[in-house]
Amino acid sequence: MKRLVLLCVLGFGLTGCAVQPGAPLNDLPPVQQPSHPRYAPPPAVKSHWSPALGVYVVEGRSDLFYRERVFYRFDGGWSWSTQPGGPWQATDSSGIPPGLFRHYQNR
Repeated sequence: MKRLVLLCVLGFGLTGCAVQPGAPLNDLPPVQQPSHPRYAPPPAVKSHWSPALGVYVVEGRSDLFYRERVFYRFDGGWSWSTQPGGPWQATDSSGIPPGLFRHYQNR
């Protein structure tokens, strides 16, 4: 009998427990975030993280992206550099983050 009472008390006590959705972790839309937990933002330039592309988008510069090095799209081909101003070195799709490559491939 004591076990039955204990089970009933525990059962009724737990029925009021529910997982409530918390506040959103980030109020920004999913296409733009200020930073990424793994990849540091580029030094000395303003940028935001694009989850869809998997890179930081450098603001104020057309087709300039960053993730562990700077990526740049130029005339349908890709070049990379360790600095936003170059020097630039040509690369193929294997040197580009997949999300960024797919975005331009579908254009």
